[in-house]
Amino acid sequence: MRLLVRVIEARNLPAMDLNGSSDPYVRVQLGKQKFKTKVVKKNLNPSWGEEFSFRVEDLNEELIICVLDEDKYFNDDTVGQLKVPVSLIFDADNKSLGTAWYALQPRNKKSKNKDCGEILLGIRFSQNNSFVDLNNCGDHASQLRTIADVATEALSRSSGGPSNSSSSGRFEEVAPSKEKSGAQKKFAVRIVQMFNKNSDTATPAGDGGFDNSGPPEIAGPEVCDDELDDPSCPDDFVEIMRAMESNDTGNEIPSNLPGGVLVDQLYMIVPQDLNSLLFSPDSSFPRSLADLQGNTEQQFGPWKFENGSESLKRVVTYIKAATKLIKAVKATEEQTYVKADGKVFAILVSVSTPDVMYGSTFKTELLYCITAGPELPLGEQTSHLVISWRMNFLQSTMMKGMIENGAKQGLKESFEQFASILSQNAKPIDLKDTGSTKEQVLASLQAEPQSDWKLAVQYFANFTVVSTVFIAFYVLVHIWVCPSSPIQGLEFEGLDLPDSIGELIVCGVLVLQCERVLQLLSHFMQARVHKGSDHGVKAQGDGWLLTVALLEGSNLAAVDSSGFYDPYVVFTCNGKARTSSIKFQKSDPLWNEIFEFDAMDEPPSVLDVEVYDFDGPFDDATSLGHAEINFVKSNVSDLADVWVPLRGKLAQACQSKLHLRIFLNDTRGSNVVQEYLNKMEKEVGKKINLRSPQTNSAFQKLFGLPPEEFLINDFTCHLKRKMLLQGRLFLSARIIGFHSNLFGQKTKFFFLWEDIEDIQVYPPTLSSMGSPTIVVTLRLGRGMDAKHGAKTQDEEGRLRFHFQSFVSFNVAHRTIMALWKARSLTPEQKVQIVEEESEAKIPQNEESEPFLGLEDVNLSEVYSSGVSAP
Repeated sequence: MRLLVRVIEARNLPAMDLNGSSDPYVRVQLGKQKFKTKVVKKNLNPSWGEEFSFRVEDLNEELIICVLDEDKYFNDDTVGQLKVPVSLIFDADNKSLGTAWYALQPRNKKSKNKDCGEILLGIRFSQNNSFVDLNNCGDHASQLRTIADVATEALSRSSGGPSNSSSSGRFEEVAPSKEKSGAQKKFAVRIVQMFNKNSDTATPAGDGGFDNSGPPEIAGPEVCDDELDDPSCPDDFVEIMRAMESNDTGNEIPSNLPGGVLVDQLYMIVPQDLNSLLFSPDSSFPRSLADLQGNTEQQFGPWKFENGSESLKRVVTYIKAATKLIKAVKATEEQTYVKADGKVFAILVSVSTPDVMYGSTFKTELLYCITAGPELPLGEQTSHLVISWRMNFLQSTMMKGMIENGAKQGLKESFEQFASILSQNAKPIDLKDTGSTKEQVLASLQAEPQSDWKLAVQYFANFTVVSTVFIAFYVLVHIWVCPSSPIQGLEFEGLDLPDSIGELIVCGVLVLQCERVLQLLSHFMQARVHKGSDHGVKAQGDGWLLTVALLEGSNLAAVDSSGFYDPYVVFTCNGKARTSSIKFQKSDPLWNEIFEFDAMDEPPSVLDVEVYDFDGPFDDATSLGHAEINFVKSNVSDLADVWVPLRGKLAQACQSKLHLRIFLNDTRGSNVVQEYLNKMEKEVGKKINLRSPQTNSAFQKLFGLPPEEFLINDFTCHLKRKMLLQGRLFLSARIIGFHSNLFGQKTKFFFLWEDIEDIQVYPPTLSSMGSPTIVVTLRLGRGMDAKHGAKTQDEEGRLRFHFQSFVSFNVAHRTIMALWKARSLTPEQKVQIVEEESEAKIPQNEESEPFLGLEDVNLSEVYSSGVSAP
């Protein structure tokens, strides 16, 4: 039995706001079921025209109609309320009170406002709960059926058709709802699910008793969390994911958002199941999380394709639980699939809370990234879940810092609860248990055995070789069968010339075929000389050890018109190269080879990867694509298993990729930083203090650097562009970075020491305010991410950065030069710079420094004398 309540309008409501008006809305409640209407702004005689349906199980309950005034920053004020016993409605004629005006009563008897206005309501019972109007299910479903008939017929047929069963029961008065046609089968299954639900449910009454269009509009009725959140069938979500997988264009996995990582954990569950657990409409996980966090009136919209099936989106609304600082507010989430290819799922969630203070100026964005994790020793599959966040400010506000700090603390607490609930549904995995340590991963790789005879058969089994052998055999048989011809024309003993044009053409074909076969044979023999490659060569020394495991390639480009190519890979780091073996006639080669680089004193910055097609000697090889692994912009743990897209016209056209596993670790212990600073002190000639872990952490977060990066020194200076910009210059072992925050306008960039081609010092001028200027020139095509900080670009296109007004110019210049020499110069270049500095002195200012270099000392002879000594 269902109770239908129609909220039509109200009149003569008292003014609750200081402006002499109100923002009224109606909350209707029966037991645990409750709804509320849209808010009518600044109106004392509002009109709603909305209808709600309740399930009635106890006639002793009371129907409570409460009119409230919405308040943006404080608790909503109660205008008036009305209580109607359900038994009174049940005992009325036709079980209906009709449509009538009801006087609103003050909630508190001590209230000063005794006249609270009136509200027009339509209240009645509908006993036809065993029948459903199927007008919204299709053109053929125009009659009413029982639920059992609907379920039986829908499940026994593969497609919907006309129905013969009917019923005379129909709602007498209904409110208009959003029309949406659908298949009878899906609709029937949803009806069965809704009526079999044990908990209390409440559904807004629609044109046919049920609304199959998902959640209502934001301005419409809002349903409590006891309601069925989404009427879509679980099978629909699986089909939608398959459609997303088929539409995937191979986009890269989005990087983590800059606000930080909230969750980074492995789970013993396949990525598809984890994606369904978090975002499927029938999943119980969001409801469990909402119960733990105290969120109410949670309402899920259906997943819908937008922009021609390019993006998949849904809207989730709920009332966020009150905290010590803010009241309970309404939150709206827009969940959008950025990538879904069956193995990787990336979902961007944009959360807006316009009712909080300054809520219209920002949105909180979350990125859920689900990827396949390492396989466990027993063969179980795992998933890697990373959730990152950032604040997206739509308008400028002076409260930005306070908003970010408050959001960070709130998100941290919320996702601790998130991880707790998720661990009850999917078992967390410790990285030590995955067998993904460097030694275990490398031990599992086995290079593909290469037999010379097998490769020869594979390489020479082509039309050119077969046709040449056949023609040669045919010619030999011909020579053996035919007698020798007499000498004629210009022939002489030992010289037999073609006697016709046909013979001349045949001879030319034979020569060309033989030449081609000889080239193939030479190519094969030269390639087998490099058979061993650098696979298995162990690294020497102690320091930073770089290990690269080359697993396989995918969709490598073909440069030869025949479509055949023989790829191999060259890795280069700090001037040292490692070369893989050559794979014959492969577009998706499998290597499984391991390359180790000798120990380095400082962590490397860049690993260059180049893929070549072997065609004779290596210096004549053709590039199939290249890539650059930047260790400064990447976390080493993320490189443990990565697909690297290749760049280049051919590689990008074919979407070529390499599967790599990269490990970088230090074998010298925990005193590496102090040893490096001691080394730099000798170069700079000044004491360099070890920075605290908090300072290093802030430095890493500021520029998004990996944990192994540490700050060496920082200087206050001006960056010279069109206008001078004051900020700080940060120096570390691998980067030089600049940061400025002037009235909320942030300027931030960095580039590698290896990107620098030249560093010059300009003497003081009036424009530089009497300070020398350090001019840093980058190599061509390098440092494009920092282009906004460059003052000029020379005629060759190289970026130039101007830094001036250092508080201590000599110390800053010596530190910059020492770090640059240590990272990017060869020994010959270092000797050349030392010779140039000894010939030309650097302009200097008088500064009070604890250290004086030889170039700083200028002594004049005042008095001298000779004294004899025993």
